[in-house]
Amino acid sequence: MASSPESSLQRRLGPYDAAAIIVSNVIGGGILFFPTQVAANVPNPWLFLSTWLAGGALAFAGAMAYAELATLRPRAGGEYVYLDAAFGRLAAFLTGWTSFVAGFSGAIATSAAVLAFYLGRFVAGAASDAPLLVVPIPWVPLTVSRQTLVALGVIGLMCSIHVRGVGPGRIVGNLLAALKVTALVVFIAVGLTVGSGSAANLQAAAGPVSPASWLLALVPVMFTYAGWNAASYVAEEIRDPGRNLPLALALGTTAVVVIYLLLNVLYLYVFPVGSLAAVKGSILDVIADRLLGSRAGNVMGVVSIVSLAASISAMTIAGPRVYYAMARDGVFLPAAARVHPRYRTPAISIVAQSIWSGLLVLSGGASALGRYTGFAVVLFSGVAVMALFVLRSREPAAPRPFKALGYPVAPAVFVLASLLIVVNAIYRDPRPSGAGVLIILAGVPLYALFARRLPASRSHARTQTDDVLTAKAAKTAKEPR
Repeated sequence: MASSPESSLQRRLGPYDAAAIIVSNVIGGGILFFPTQVAANVPNPWLFLSTWLAGGALAFAGAMAYAELATLRPRAGGEYVYLDAAFGRLAAFLTGWTSFVAGFSGAIATSAAVLAFYLGRFVAGAASDAPLLVVPIPWVPLTVSRQTLVALGVIGLMCSIHVRGVGPGRIVGNLLAALKVTALVVFIAVGLTVGSGSAANLQAAAGPVSPASWLLALVPVMFTYAGWNAASYVAEEIRDPGRNLPLALALGTTAVVVIYLLLNVLYLYVFPVGSLAAVKGSILDVIADRLLGSRAGNVMGVVSIVSLAASISAMTIAGPRVYYAMARDGVFLPAAARVHPRYRTPAISIVAQSIWSGLLVLSGGASALGRYTGFAVVLFSGVAVMALFVLRSREPAAPRPFKALGYPVAPAVFVLASLLIVVNAIYRDPRPSGAGVLIILAGVPLYALFARRLPASRSHARTQTDDVLTAKAAKTAKEPR
């Protein structure tokens, strides 16, 4: 049956709310740690910067393709919805499965653990990983320490905020995003104007760069940009999606690209590219200490905490909408499709993701999952953009409030680049990539289990749901703001 008002989400987000989700979702732990890995693969300053520019251009091309897909299918779930429409339910399920197992939950667990590490700079013992208790589960013992307790507390706090409604979640998310962007912009401006660095570092190469190593460097770059599509996950909760979704995707992605480019210029201003590749830990902390002294390092420690908290908040919003969409289609636990009767949020999905993230924190498995499935972020976004071509061909007369900029060239380049990055990652680093493929394929028997219980009428019910959501989107577009 079609979604009733009592079982559906409400359109309460504007374009700047959605853009803030993108900024918060993207700018997290990646930009603190991955630039050193990129510098090691691309030890030439201008080619190093070119990877970030190329990654930004690809992210923007992908964002514009997602803008068309999201306005064509203004449903919760992001690429799950687009893969379902273009390639079938199994392909859609595998992206949702990967998001739950590693994509969102693993990133939340990693960010929460890193946040606890930063908090230890100010609160004695908060970052201690000395075991307080070990639960001896075979193969994956769960270790309780002060660091894991802090991480669990952060995950639980964000879970409780976002369960209680889009309103409180929007306020917290927008505030954290604004603090994050302001702090980074001020830091970049101060560092480049009064900091102790040298523009000559931009000319000092540390070694040759092969095309294969440049492509391999794009994997962590694209992983660092991951989240540019975050607004598409909440498409069902954005007012006037035909107008506001493309605006949010464009604003959020552009803001991230500019900040990332300026941050990496600052990194090179302080360190030659060879020295940058040798930095251990958070590059932002080291840069701050080098530029402005140890007190600045403490300031940037606070900025890092805010940045990570904002990222966790955004992922706590985005991820559960995927599982909600899967459950509504009958291919996930039915409870995940429930909408809280008072707060109008997919509360069960939010809690389930938070519990799994907590277990990853306790088991220490988040970093391994991220390493194994990092290429899947590029893979599934590439397949989702490929869905644009399929749906243009299959549904030429469907109303499209927004059409992807640069079609067909820009989305084709995105798909081709994604394919090259994935193939190169598997070829150059086959063990973790192979493990990632196995994790993804582990979803196939689970899908078969859900599909066996799926009523034959569900496909018709989903079509009715799409019609209801499209009508609601058109109605909210006409309502005064």
